[in-house]
Amino acid sequence: MSDMTLGAREVPLGGLRGLTVHRTLPQRGFPTVGAWCFVDHFGPTTDQMTLLPHPHIGLQTVTWPLAGEIRHRDSLGSELVLRPGELNLMTSGDGVSHSEFSVGDPDAPMHALQLWVALPAGARRGPAEFEHHPDLPTAGGDGWSATVLLGEVAGAVSPATTHTPIVGAEVRVRPGFVRLPLRDDFEHAVLAVDGPVTVDGEDIAHREMRYLAVGRSEVGLQVQQDTTLLLIGGEPFDEELVMWWNFVGRSHDDIADARADWEAGAARFGHVLGHGSEVVPAPPLPDVRLTPRRRSVT
Repeated sequence: MSDMTLGAREVPLGGLRGLTVHRTLPQRGFPTVGAWCFVDHFGPTTDQMTLLPHPHIGLQTVTWPLAGEIRHRDSLGSELVLRPGELNLMTSGDGVSHSEFSVGDPDAPMHALQLWVALPAGARRGPAEFEHHPDLPTAGGDGWSATVLLGEVAGAVSPATTHTPIVGAEVRVRPGFVRLPLRDDFEHAVLAVDGPVTVDGEDIAHREMRYLAVGRSEVGLQVQQDTTLLLIGGEPFDEELVMWWNFVGRSHDDIADARADWEAGAARFGHVLGHGSEVVPAPPLPDVRLTPRRRSVT
């Protein structure tokens, strides 16, 4: 597998009138970086997040706001307002549902990252869980600092629960050239969150992601002004995934069963308080059987 640049595509979140996000994972022929299987970047924008209760299976949701506040409610009974510098981690197991709504000043800008981590076979049928981490560890070096969301960077270890060897961090880089340490048994990717960055000599535009193959112990980063980046990575994930809508399974039947259960109001997804009977309905399944997403880009 070679290093490569992955572009972002615009996707309406919550329908055609919903918030527009920029999605870099998954891509055709390139579904994962480690166990990371979904990366959405939205904002800065004054558009509001209004996501009614919706279901998940087989994944962890990782929500990281850079600006603005988001009210999280879930079927486990969790309810809190998530603020910049705080992490929400929800593990779906075999079924969970949640809602996310912007709160606070409607004219204040919102800027956030929403990511998914695929659960391995040993965890994907387990119970749902929710974690809120208001105070995460930081690491730093010459010209850079990082807040560690998942895993470990330069000796700083996040308390967030993980089920595969993985790393996720917000990295702030000062002008000039810096070297960021990496685990050489991980593959990684760097997302340009708020401006362009040069990654090992390759210019990456705002919102693009640079994939870095296994085998490197550091990456060189160069920016012209203070810049925020997202670093994700992990051991290559060798389980085949069938991904559709909000579900991560292993087969078409996994997905079809989850969809049918959501539409029927099955107990596996619970109920999110505060919205009455309003939920996001599942879209129709395609007329063909869903197949695993495999890495075909080399």
